[in-house]
Amino acid sequence: MMNFMKIVKRTLLVALLVGLVVIAFLYWGVYERGVMAGKVLRITEKGVLFKTYEGKLNLESFGALKGTSPIAETFDFSVETKQQEVIKDLQEVALSGERVNLHFVKRYITFPWRGDTKYFIEKVEREASK
Repeated sequence: MMNFMKIVKRTLLVALLVGLVVIAFLYWGVYERGVMAGKVLRITEKGVLFKTYEGKLNLESFGALKGTSPIAETFDFSVETKQQEVIKDLQEVALSGERVNLHFVKRYITFPWRGDTKYFIEKVEREASK
């Protein structure tokens, strides 16, 4: 009986450790890195329990995506709350209407305290400064 309890405890410990590794991977893991260009339409702080920053980028493809709605020509993104400089830059370019390059990472899953999308902006690059 003692051997059985030892096996059960070890199995539970291994399962817990594997679960923690999987959750850590899903939380911090990056599936994709890239850049999207366009004009920032909006950046908002929203949420009841968890306040997150969400935005929308107009890709300005001007109907290049044949047969799709204008909504398909936008890119929804989130910004982590700790990225205050990025949030400030996004607010500025949303008001100015200038074209920008948004450097992003795509995470595996969403968490309610992090943002509504899997896409997180890490850097705003203004095209005028090139």
